[in-house]
Amino acid sequence: MKNVMRRRLVIVLVSMGVVLGAVVAWNHIKAHFIAQFMAKNASMPQTVSTAVVHYSTWQPHITSVGSLRAVHGVEVSPQVAGMVVSVDFTSGSYAHAGQALVHLNDTPEVAQLRSLQATAHYDWLTYQRDVSQYKAQAIGKAVLDAATANWKSAEAQRKAEAALIAELTIRAPFNGRLGITTVNPGQYLQAGAAVTALESLDPIYVDFKLPQIDLSRVRVGQTVHVTTSAFPGSVFTGRVTSIDSEVDPATRNFEAEATIANPQRRLMPGMFVDAAVQSGAPRHYLTLPQTAISYNPYGDTVFVVKRGAKSAAKPTVRQVFVTLGPTRGDQVAVLKGLSAGEQIVTSGEMKLKNGTPITVSNSVRPHGKFRAVAQNR
Repeated sequence: MKNVMRRRLVIVLVSMGVVLGAVVAWNHIKAHFIAQFMAKNASMPQTVSTAVVHYSTWQPHITSVGSLRAVHGVEVSPQVAGMVVSVDFTSGSYAHAGQALVHLNDTPEVAQLRSLQATAHYDWLTYQRDVSQYKAQAIGKAVLDAATANWKSAEAQRKAEAALIAELTIRAPFNGRLGITTVNPGQYLQAGAAVTALESLDPIYVDFKLPQIDLSRVRVGQTVHVTTSAFPGSVFTGRVTSIDSEVDPATRNFEAEATIANPQRRLMPGMFVDAAVQSGAPRHYLTLPQTAISYNPYGDTVFVVKRGAKSAAKPTVRQVFVTLGPTRGDQVAVLKGLSAGEQIVTSGEMKLKNGTPITVSNSVRPHGKFRAVAQNR
């Protein structure tokens, strides 16, 4: 009986060993196949571009939109009516103060002037003779007074006719660029009819409005940067020269005027511009391209690059929440969430998640530049 019991016990132990071995072997085989499956279905490295977060110095600005206005600008027009004899300028040319632009017919007036000159000369000679005769007591004082009055009246008429002839030549009142004219020789112009525009372009004014909350931040003499879509990439610099004496009660905005140097005369009156008034001391911000930001309802995030422990390992990414500040062009300031020197993904983040391996390719990436004029405060 003892031998039978031993044999049975050995059989049981051997059976249990076989079962346990089978279980262990099955677990090893399962783990092997699972590892193979996970390896086949692991995330492929995603190609992205990256940039290093660094500090930038930004000058605070108060921004607005404005329009340009000439320092001196008029519609040149005749003071008297007349027939156009000649147009002595080219549309769009530059005129100097006093330059003759249009001549009106002055033939009758010149003839009348010569008659008045002769009359005035005769009356002057008569006056001179009467002065001599009065000194010799040959005539009375009344005769001399009449001769004096005749001479002065004739001289006044001569000067009036000469002034009228001068008005028949239309001249530029100041230096500036002429506009386009449709006046032609032979055309009859009424008094006050527009001949052409004359605008003084250097310097030039820019008028812009700001909310009353910024009234304490704007003062005469502050630097102003102006940009316009007509000249992309160009920045025109000037200074605040005047602030209006009242705030518009309808909009609660006040108007400011800046004077901009325009030596090349590229800026023209009536142009729409963006104006930025420098205000306050420069600020230092961590900056990165706006393309690096994933804007979400639950918070704004960026992907930070994590280097692998082994040199051959692919870098991965980690999603981080950030607090954003002001923006300028395609750059945005980061107030919280990042540190200087960290490498962040600037493009391709839509295909990433935490732990995704990446391949960095910076052959094409945001240029990292921004316009000189701020887009917000």
